[in-house]
Amino acid sequence: MADQPIIKLRDGNMMPQLGLGVWQASVEEARNAALKALEVGYRSIDTAAIYENEEGVGQALQQTDVARENIFVTTKLWNEDQLNWQQAIESSLKKLQLEYVDLYLMHWPCPEKDNYVKAWQGMIELQQQGLTKSIGVCNFQEKHLKRLIDETGVTPVINQVELHPMLQQRELHAWNAMHQIQTESWSPLAQGGKGVFDRDVIKQLAKKYGKTPAQVVIRWHLDSGLVVIPKSVTPSRIEENFHVFDFRLEKTEISEIAKMDSGTRLGPHPDELN
Repeated sequence: MADQPIIKLRDGNMMPQLGLGVWQASVEEARNAALKALEVGYRSIDTAAIYENEEGVGQALQQTDVARENIFVTTKLWNEDQLNWQQAIESSLKKLQLEYVDLYLMHWPCPEKDNYVKAWQGMIELQQQGLTKSIGVCNFQEKHLKRLIDETGVTPVINQVELHPMLQQRELHAWNAMHQIQTESWSPLAQGGKGVFDRDVIKQLAKKYGKTPAQVVIRWHLDSGLVVIPKSVTPSRIEENFHVFDFRLEKTEISEIAKMDSGTRLGPHPDELN
C-alpha cells in the first residue's frame, strides 16, 4: 500500500493512479469486485450511470471497513442526461449511497447534439454544490477540450479515453499534459489482451520480470504517467492486477511497446457516437 502511486490533479485533489473498473459487470459482480479490490488495497473505483451497477458499488462501500475519505469514487454523466445533470448526479449518489463522488465525468461529447458545453457548465455547478470534488470528461478530443476551456474558463482535471498498446493516443496525451489534464486509460488491457498479450515484446518482458502479460501492460500505463482502471470481476485477476508496484519498465522497453501502436480502436470514435 505504501508504494501505491498517487496523482495530484490540477485542482489539487489526489487520485490513486491505479483503480478498478466495473464496466459490463452486474450489480452483484460490481459489489463483489469492489469489495475484493478494497480488501486487496485498491482505493479507487470507476463506475458510470450507464453501467447500471452503481448500486453494487454502493453496497460494497457500505460493507467495507475502509473509510469513505480513503476511497476515490468516480461515476459519469450519461449522454442522454447532458441537459439533466442535477437529477443525474443525485440519482447516481442515491444508488452509490454517497453524499458526494470524488470525480464526475461527462461520458462522451456527442458533438452532433452539441450539448457538451452546457453540460460542462452544469457540472461546474455540481462541483460548486459539493456533490463532486473534481470534474472531468471521457472520450474528448483536442477540439472538444478547447471549446470547454475557451467557453467556460474551467479545464477538466481528467480526460478518460480508450488507451492501450494498440491505441496509444500519444498526441492527445501530450496535449492533455500541456494543459494539466490527466489522461486516464479505459480498456487498458485491450479488452482481454487480444492482439496484445501474445506479442513477443510483452511475452519477453513478462518472462524477464516474472509477471503476467497483463501486469506488464498495467505497468506500462503507470510508467507512461497514465491513470489506469483495469476491469475484472475475477478475484484472482483483481489481486494480480494490483501487484505491479515491485518493478518498473526501462525506457527502452517502453519504446519497444510504443512500436505496437497501430491506431486500433475497440470502441467508438468520439466524433461518431451521438
